Amino acid sequence: MNATLDVLIVGAGPAGLALSCALADAGLAVRVLEQSPRAALDEPAEDGREIALTHRARAVMERLGLWERLPAEAIAPLREARVLDGDSPAALRFATQGTGLEALGWLVPNHLIRTAALRAAESRRGVQVQCDARATALAADAASARVTLADGSEIGARLVVAADSRFSQLRRMAGIGASVRDFARSVVVGRVAHEHDSQAIAWECFRYGNTLALLPLNGGQSSAVITVASDRAPEWLALSDADFAARVQAQAPAALGRITGAGPRHHYPLVGVYAHRFTGLRFALVGDAAVGMHPVTAHGYNFGLYGVEVLARELAAARAAARDIGNADVLARYASEHRRTTLPTYLGTNALVKLFTDEHAPAKVARRVLLAAAERVPPFSTAVKAAITRQLTGRGGTSWLPLPRGERRAE
Repeated sequence: MNATLDVLIVGAGPAGLALSCALADAGLAVRVLEQSPRAALDEPAEDGREIALTHRARAVMERLGLWERLPAEAIAPLREARVLDGDSPAALRFATQGTGLEALGWLVPNHLIRTAALRAAESRRGVQVQCDARATALAADAASARVTLADGSEIGARLVVAADSRFSQLRRMAGIGASVRDFARSVVVGRVAHEHDSQAIAWECFRYGNTLALLPLNGGQSSAVITVASDRAPEWLALSDADFAARVQAQAPAALGRITGAGPRHHYPLVGVYAHRFTGLRFALVGDAAVGMHPVTAHGYNFGLYGVEVLARELAAARAAARDIGNADVLARYASEHRRTTLPTYLGTNALVKLFTDEHAPAKVARRVLLAAAERVPPFSTAVKAAITRQLTGRGGTSWLPLPRGERRAE
């Protein structure tokens, strides 16, 4: 058992790897365990998911050296978002105008973020990444936490962090439950090309029967994200490229012009997860293991990075004060702040999804009234737009991260 290890992270996804970078920069010794083979990390498959990143999330990625490892041509700015309901031509708009911002956020393919996070972690001497390592048991006491692997070996650390997805097995081993919301819906995603430039506008079209989101990418393309009842997903997946494009065309705004298929389609079930607790005895949750969001409000990886930022801050402060990084008080500060940041949005997102996927007449009327008021009735419209824009951009949150060892913060 490794007695010198400070933090053991289970899960080498983007959140776990980002955390390893932040903790290594704070001078902590970190090991990341991943049950997948090394080849799956080195060359992650393109999975169709485009991640919308806020300003705060981008700042975290820049600080950790992830952003600079992304191909510039793959980073697509999001300058405006428009929401349509049913067959109404009226749109609720959220834009950068008056904010002083160049963009509401940026869209980046998920598989490129995974690669950037791995390369950033490997650039730190304080980080080890161990693949083909499946955790089978977790134990902890006042002195240390220990993870047993499938091969029978045991690894100890002062703190164990679960970053192994919203269906976290390590969370279960720690005795922490979660509220699970199965939306009985799935998303089918695929790239489309369009005749006219998107103008960096994202469209969220709450059509009757399904939802269509069009996320602006570079090169005259968008990512089409169709949310349907799960039993209808196979039907969408079986469509030819031409038929898929035709269905998207029928529901897309006319401003994009003619639409054609531009890539393979992928399918994901929609399940929201919120852990009952974010910490335990020498144990913490980050990323989707803590909060797994419905994608409609684009907070998934952003919340993961916010959690990385706060947990790293608390552990770095404890280390600087020569305190035990696994101390319950240290972890409680992380849990409290991360819950305040995420819980209102998690609950609000679920309520939004419920309202805008309800096909009954009262719900349709209610959302028409809500969207009209949010677009045209001040001061309600001003307040709503300002609040949602803050959520989209991630502005107003902390931007602190420990500096890499040897660097000094400017006074």
